[in-house]
Amino acid sequence: MDDLPSNEYNLKTLTPEEEERLRLQDTRLVSDFKALQLEKDAKKHWDLFYKRNETRFFKDRHWTTREFCDLLDIDENPEASRILWEVGCGVGNFVFPLIEAKLNFEYIVCDLSSKAIELVKQHGLYDEKYIKALQGDITDPEIVDKITSYSKVDVATLIFVLSAVHPDKFVTALKNIYECLKPGGVLLFRDYGLHDMAQLRFKAGHKIAENFYMRQDGTRSYYYSVEYVNNIMEEAGFKVVLCSYIHRRTINKKENIDVPRIFVQGKFQKENS
Repeated sequence: MDDLPSNEYNLKTLTPEEEERLRLQDTRLVSDFKALQLEKDAKKHWDLFYKRNETRFFKDRHWTTREFCDLLDIDENPEASRILWEVGCGVGNFVFPLIEAKLNFEYIVCDLSSKAIELVKQHGLYDEKYIKALQGDITDPEIVDKITSYSKVDVATLIFVLSAVHPDKFVTALKNIYECLKPGGVLLFRDYGLHDMAQLRFKAGHKIAENFYMRQDGTRSYYYSVEYVNNIMEEAGFKVVLCSYIHRRTINKKENIDVPRIFVQGKFQKENS
């Protein structure tokens, strides 16, 4: 499956059929009891996800150096290695392509799932001389001590991760990331955009709260507007450098699949103190 670019950068205008799909989602919501259980068992559901799928589910993200040019920037001292922290690394689909590209980084990666970290450490490119993998919850203040015990970081990446967190904890998670960055450090963000096809496909009984949904496997997903992302980033202390909708088409010619996707992508900075 390939993600092909599009030149559109605005919020999608819904058709009457799509508006009806969203209306039907509100006819039956996830119960409060079930929603609390999903929050309590978040780590368990992701452990089961990686136990079941191992490294087969997500493709390696070779598009990241194209989409996030900051990963290729040369410092005044090109020999100086920078520290990159991948927040929510899964099984390494983001970090290992960067290692293959021989970018001048040292890497710290973390994930809520212990099973995911186990799979990262089994990868042939995993070498603790330049990559450290650890289990951690970005909504827990303890993550700050875990990360900064290695180093403050130059670049943090948050790619399809925050949407799996309960919205009540978005700002807490972002503040924890902010604390781990060096002054002037940047956070690179991409996640699901409002009215993405995946959001429109949810049936009644899967909606937890506004723009927040339960998948069949018990994991969760939030769908963002640009305005909302900017607001929570600023509340966490970040300066908004840029943030926009990104439209893509997921193509699989073999299975005759052509699906429009909407993401929110941005760059946010910790100001120099």
